[in-house]
Amino acid sequence: MPALRDVKPLPDGGPAAPSRDRSADGPAALPAPPFRTVRPGEDLGTLGPADARALSKELFVRLGRLEQGTREYSYVRGTLVELNLTLVRFAAARYRGRGEPMEDIVQAGTVGLIKAIDGFDLSAGVEFPTFALPTIRGELKRFFRDTGWMVHVPRRLQELRLALAKAGDELEQRSERTPTVAELAAYLDLSEREVVEGQKAANAHCPRSLDAPDDGDGGGTTADRFAVEEKGFEATVHLESLKPLVAELPERERTVLALRFGAELTQAQIGERLGLSQMQVSRILLRILGRLRAGLLTDD
Repeated sequence: MPALRDVKPLPDGGPAAPSRDRSADGPAALPAPPFRTVRPGEDLGTLGPADARALSKELFVRLGRLEQGTREYSYVRGTLVELNLTLVRFAAARYRGRGEPMEDIVQAGTVGLIKAIDGFDLSAGVEFPTFALPTIRGELKRFFRDTGWMVHVPRRLQELRLALAKAGDELEQRSERTPTVAELAAYLDLSEREVVEGQKAANAHCPRSLDAPDDGDGGGTTADRFAVEEKGFEATVHLESLKPLVAELPERERTVLALRFGAELTQAQIGERLGLSQMQVSRILLRILGRLRAGLLTDD
């Protein structure tokens, strides 16, 4: 936790950011309120709850007298954030073990704290912690809703996933290796089938990337493992590439092409229908195919 004198405002007037720079150009330390002596360089984290509430009230009074966007306003606002981070940690503690890093949870809760500071009215007669906690908790719930399960699974499996995550951490600390399915089952008094079911449920919460390395020894990716070759794909690509080339052919050549490869007539049948000899049809087809082949090679 940064000391009170170490809190500097951001250039854009947003919440203050901790800084180790103690240069003279930084804002002067806030004057100590009459009810509490703040020693220079004192860590705000050492303040007790009563002192923190009292100092917060003094800061809110001062914040109400300052113009938004000014250096002083940003400094006081940022100090309030640092002073009340314990509220964020208190609210975030109940979400420990939910599969998200605690750092991200605290960051989401801090957004709620900043919103509470911006919306707090000291004249309403409500203590700031009472006002702020619902806002912080609402932001945490929104965070988990946005990063929640990608596929809906029963509540039982969601709870099983959490239990497996906690058990896995504890067993890994003991043995310094990833626990096996049998070890997890014995630890939680479950069957191995239930453990596997819970592990599969975890995939619905955080889908595995197709680019992730495969668990096997092949050295490929998940996509390599499950991908199959579509035999008609290449033919479809070629047909799409041929469409503009065919459209440029003279009408008679397009007709010959359609009768040969669309209606599947023989060269003799095409000749009878168009009044041509089989040799003439053969030469036309060779010329057409050569032009199309050249066109495809040029496009590549």
